[in-house]
Amino acid sequence: MLKFYWLGLSGLLVLMGLYVFSSRRKHLLITLLSLEFISLSLYMMLYFYLLSKSSELYFLMVFLTFIVCEGALGLSILVSIIRTHGNDYFQSFSVLQC
Repeated sequence: MLKFYWLGLSGLLVLMGLYVFSSRRKHLLITLLSLEFISLSLYMMLYFYLLSKSSELYFLMVFLTFIVCEGALGLSILVSIIRTHGNDYFQSFSVLQC
């Protein structure tokens, strides 16, 4: 019963992360942090689901590897944008610039 409580709590965390992702669009860093929060909430949800089904947990290592790669890619994009534009505001980006 406690496992289903944690499963519902992690589902609520995913919804909160989606709310922050869709509402706060001023900085790129906030957007990337909300994506990372969603990924870790999905990881927690998947962990408790697989734990309740008593199945293999090897898929969690693959999923965690993808989360780490996504975080590293987001951080490298953030650093390159800050070096070229000087800040991470979405208002300073232009689609017409190369």
